[in-house]
Formats: sequence, structure tokens, C-alpha cells
Amino acid sequence: MSKKNTDKQINVDLALDEAKTLEKYCKETGKEEKEVIKELVRKLPD
Repeated sequence: MSKKNTDKQINVDLALDEAKTLEKYCKETGKEEKEVIKELVRKLPD
């Protein structure tokens, strides 16, 4: 499976408490971490 030319992959270092918050939210909502992060980025102003 190839990536679209419009995709960009990034790596993010989180503090342990931030990672736990993200993991907890994902478990509660059933969403993947990457989808939660994409949703948050979409809410940022242009």
C-alpha cells in the first residue's frame, strides 16, 4: 500500500502524562491515536 503524495508523516514526543491522557481518551472513545490528533489539528485556525 503506497502513501498518497499529499500525506506527511510526523513523529511527536509526548510527556508521559500527555501520552496517558491520549491513551485514556482513545480507549474511552474507541478512536485511534492518529485520528484524535488529526481531529485536533483540523480544529486549529488556518
